[in-house]
Amino acid sequence: MHGAPPSSVAVASVAGVLTELRLTGLGVIEDATIEPHAGFTVVTGETGAGKTMVVTALGLVAGGRADSSRVRAGADRAVVEARVALTPGTPPVSLVEEAGGRLDLDGSVILVRSVGADGRSRAHLGGRAVPLAALTDLTEQLVAVHGQSEAIALLRPGQQRALLDRFAGTAGLLETYRAARAEWTAAVAALAERLGSSRERAQREQLLRMGLDEIAAVAPAPGEDEQLVGEIRRLDNADGLRVAATLAHDGLVGDDLGEAASAVALVEAARKGLDGAGDPRLAELGTRLHATSAVLTDAAAELAGYLADLDADPARLEQLLGRQAELRALTRRYGADVAAVLQWQAEAEQELAGLDNSETAVERARELVADTARRTVAAAARLTAARTAAARTLADRATAELAHLAMGRATLEVRVQDRPGQPGADDALEVDGRWVGAGADGVDVVEVVMVAHAGAPPLPIARGASGGELSRVMLALEVVLADADPVSTLVFDEVDAGVGGRAATEIGRRLALLSRSHQVIVVTHLAQVAAFADRHVVVDAGAGGAVGTSSVHPVAGADRVTELARMLGGTDTETARAHAEDLLAAAAGTTSGSTAGTTSGSTGGAVAGSPDATAATDSGGNGLGAGAARRPARARTRRTA
Repeated sequence: MHGAPPSSVAVASVAGVLTELRLTGLGVIEDATIEPHAGFTVVTGETGAGKTMVVTALGLVAGGRADSSRVRAGADRAVVEARVALTPGTPPVSLVEEAGGRLDLDGSVILVRSVGADGRSRAHLGGRAVPLAALTDLTEQLVAVHGQSEAIALLRPGQQRALLDRFAGTAGLLETYRAARAEWTAAVAALAERLGSSRERAQREQLLRMGLDEIAAVAPAPGEDEQLVGEIRRLDNADGLRVAATLAHDGLVGDDLGEAASAVALVEAARKGLDGAGDPRLAELGTRLHATSAVLTDAAAELAGYLADLDADPARLEQLLGRQAELRALTRRYGADVAAVLQWQAEAEQELAGLDNSETAVERARELVADTARRTVAAAARLTAARTAAARTLADRATAELAHLAMGRATLEVRVQDRPGQPGADDALEVDGRWVGAGADGVDVVEVVMVAHAGAPPLPIARGASGGELSRVMLALEVVLADADPVSTLVFDEVDAGVGGRAATEIGRRLALLSRSHQVIVVTHLAQVAAFADRHVVVDAGAGGAVGTSSVHPVAGADRVTELARMLGGTDTETARAHAEDLLAAAAGTTSGSTAGTTSGSTGGAVAGSPDATAATDSGGNGLGAGAARRPARARTRRTA
């Protein structure tokens, strides 16, 4: 891309200014570059010349849907490059750095969006490939596009509510309300779940209690099943065990008949023989045999004790077998062994504690619902109060703006009414004795109503405003909301459609007023609007319908008069040119010698003819200074056309 951004920004609070826009392979545009003014820029051209591609391009950079049909026939892709001069220390600079992008030496950043003929899309920010969301996050702080679709969107209640919130600055109150509402809805759902599943919970509770009672009645001890197996085996095989133990005992110490030599006696005889030999080595072995004799004697004693205890006890065996049957009944129901049964018991006790279906638990849930409902009502009341107060101010200021847009007899009202709610509904809240619906955006329905003239009934703007009037209503609201709008650049796509004459002139004047605090780019077909611009860009389609580099160019002096004459009547006659010159003179004269009709909205504005509204023209005498002349002294740091 080429071109340099403005040396400075008009208003200190502006986050960034669009300084260059390059379009390649987009629609009818083969390759074109536009350098918008930091103030008021208009783009004009014949129908179908491609001037609305400016809006399409900005929509793509702002994260709009990639549509392969936008790619020029024969091109492999469409590319949009936008250079934005960012103000140091503003949030957009931080977003660029967080995405890994780099600013140019002059503080500007380049945003690129490409769409292939196959529909694939790529995004770049500051020379780095980034997710499309990164472009969206950045551009939503810099650019807002307004066109016929946005005017139609204004007919929706949700859009009207958002517009009022934007003016009232209720973001904090709305966040508080949503947090309280989330807690309330969660409490309502928990109570409903507790009451609605009471039968299932009661059945589960009964099942758990029966199991716990059964286990408690048996009272198994850890490892008891393994101990029983060993003891039962001994009692069940007592005779065999007695024979084995007797043989071992007799082998160690001899039997009662003394017919066989015992192991102890043989070892003792050997020891005595070694002790009397008089050899030290044999004496050492004798000592070891003595120890062996002691071990054999101890083993014989233990075997004697075992035989003494090993009495056949049928009653004991029956008792153990009965206990084993009780444990096996538990393991069939609750686990593979006693350890698993005890684990089930612990888990069942924990679950039973959570299944408390008593009146106390239900009452606690009801109290939580009531408490969260009170906090939600309080948050909703604060939000409604802020909206109601702001609605009156917004309506008054927008009505004053309409007086400058050839709608002096019309009056706007911004109504804040309850969202209907039915007792017992999931989203119903009682506020001061009335039931309202607690939606995600509050308990209010916001509606913009217009009274066309004195004595006319108030009607919603969807019914009371024509297409042209709706565009003017939207423009009036935009002027009022200029200071509340966080973006730096406002783009209007034929917002003046359906109007003409004096109304068109007033629209141009109000757009120029809006350019005091924002960069304004307008695609228009009205000469009355174009006459107020700081820079006038013309889009000319070539003979084959292609728009090349030379087809998009700024006009000044006589060329601008020619373009305005074409817009007025499609001819280049002396009469049309004279009319065009009159428009330029009137635009400049309005701001240099008479009252400009300042807004009563939040933007404020200087009165033309005052020291802050000195007239200025460019070297070509084309009246480009008409917009610049209206800027207060703080805005003179902008680059002239």
